[in-house]
Amino acid sequence: MGANIENKSVLLIIGGGIAAYKSLELIRLLSKQGIRTRAILTKAAKEFVTPLSVASLTGEKVYDDLFSLTDEAEMGHIQLSRSADLLVVAPATADLMAKMTTGQATDLATTALLATDKPVLIAPAMNVRMWGHPATQRNLNTLKGDGIMTIGPDDGDMACGEYGPGRMSEPEAICGAIVDFFQGSAKKPLRGRKMLVTAGPTHEPIDPVRYIANRSSGKQGYAIAAALADLGAEVTLVSGPTRLDTPRGVTRKSIESAKDMLAACEAALPVEAAIFAAAVADWRVEAESDQKIKKREGQLPSLSLAENPDILATVSARKSDRPSLVIGFAAETETIIENGKAKLAKKGCDWILANDVGTGTGTFGGDDNQVFLLTRDSVEDWPKQSKEAVARTLADRIAKYFQEVDACLT
Repeated sequence: MGANIENKSVLLIIGGGIAAYKSLELIRLLSKQGIRTRAILTKAAKEFVTPLSVASLTGEKVYDDLFSLTDEAEMGHIQLSRSADLLVVAPATADLMAKMTTGQATDLATTALLATDKPVLIAPAMNVRMWGHPATQRNLNTLKGDGIMTIGPDDGDMACGEYGPGRMSEPEAICGAIVDFFQGSAKKPLRGRKMLVTAGPTHEPIDPVRYIANRSSGKQGYAIAAALADLGAEVTLVSGPTRLDTPRGVTRKSIESAKDMLAACEAALPVEAAIFAAAVADWRVEAESDQKIKKREGQLPSLSLAENPDILATVSARKSDRPSLVIGFAAETETIIENGKAKLAKKGCDWILANDVGTGTGTFGGDDNQVFLLTRDSVEDWPKQSKEAVARTLADRIAKYFQEVDACLT
């Protein structure tokens, strides 16, 4: 706990969703960091958590009524919204986001949000279809344009029984984002920069049961996303199927096939840097069967393959919204540097991280990696180290790159 975190205060606005129960743990975690919390409960939030439980954890009175004369005399809604160092909305329901977008002030929560002159962080939480609805996505983009910070949502099981993006980020992740905010930008050289990372394998379906895949675990890409987020970047992680948890402060888009990954990457643009660490399958079955291909004695199925889209080359070749820095990976089993240089030239990207994934290296699925950073003018031989260490080194190099770009512009 740093001195710049102690004695900070948060006004926590708890929206009316099933994820409201997570707000109790968030209050406890903030308290452990020395961060004081006041809370506003919406009318719907009180269906999920009680004012008594919230007050017991904050040690403060809980506010819920815009027209309470006593509260208005002691702590007016304007003073309440401005006495905190940061406003946090968790969960931020679709309804609350819509009201924030249009500047409504229909209750204490929305009035405080409209009256505040302090930064605001929201943690969206809603059904997967509500999250994906064009109206919600428009509202999200508007709020971001207004300077509202966001964390999540994550992919996961919903209370409604569906699965997908919409789960509120875990309290530990939200607390971490709040701590990062209070620590300021001194150690966050990538704050405010949007970045895209791909990770994991792709699964190319043969039929409803079988698919073509590879041995990628996604560990390196996830570590890169986490390292960039730790430096303050706003990271979108486009991930193939993995068993890994979404890194703190990262927005994850889960996909299956190479076509899906390309579409998700293009939807994430524009970004300032794109790091393509995913092991995308080069081929897919040209005609996927909609029924399981039955095994017949003495007969082997004939599978005709088609080439998958080249995501790295496609993004590198974009005109109006090409990222300033495009980084690819070259997973090789021989002549690592030579093949990496050839890929750098062919794909049109700016950097290549070439690594040996041959039998016995333990790179695929393992915890360590050894890479060469290739640019048009140089080759760097990085020592074998953990994938987290590789990610931190790369994130630092990316931060240095943008610092040099900024210096040239001043």
